[in-house]
Amino acid sequence: MRKNREIILALDSSSVPLVMALGFNGRVYCARKSGVKQEEYLFPLIKKLLDKAGCSFKDIGRFFFIKGPGRFTGIRISLTLASMLKEFAHVEISSASVFDVLICQARQSAAYKKWLAAHPRGIAAVIMHAFRNEYFARIYDGFSGPAWVSGEELFSLLDGQNRPVFIIGRGAHGAPLRDFLPPRFTYAPRALNIISPKTLLNFKPDCKQTSKEVLQPLYLKPARFELGK
Repeated sequence: MRKNREIILALDSSSVPLVMALGFNGRVYCARKSGVKQEEYLFPLIKKLLDKAGCSFKDIGRFFFIKGPGRFTGIRISLTLASMLKEFAHVEISSASVFDVLICQARQSAAYKKWLAAHPRGIAAVIMHAFRNEYFARIYDGFSGPAWVSGEELFSLLDGQNRPVFIIGRGAHGAPLRDFLPPRFTYAPRALNIISPKTLLNFKPDCKQTSKEVLQPLYLKPARFELGK
């Protein structure tokens, strides 16, 4: 049976909650599941969405997933599923970082476009809580890459910005970043701080990825490791 390349499965298991989406015939079927034992409910959720769409596992034509940064186990779950689908079902696979997907989602929003029109020199930053007082961060200034920084380094990084900054992301336990970061920045509306199922399904990498690039996880390194602590 020829696969229907319009049947797309997308997954973000890099954090909690797990977000899954399936697109078929112009319709979107989605699921969110809290809890850290994602390996226990991954396949039941996939089956649930496939049943809703009237499809089977073998019908999946494309698979997109978030390759990090985030929970080590969660990232490994997505990588393993992607490898299985590619090798045994010949599914087309692609991936992206949580930074690039969140910034893409924000740039398509009315809130960001309105802010950028008022601040044409402005830049965006994606910040996600990592562990204790440490954060995943990327500032889209054309120079900086993704980093795992301590809380102190994060404040220093932001203080060094002399342009308006639109901040996307969330703190520990989903807390708003505006609760502890400087008020002089603009903070994205709540809906833009979590990857939506629709964004997962529609995201397309900027360039064609090799299989090695698709399956290369983005773990980053803890700030305490980088600093030799």
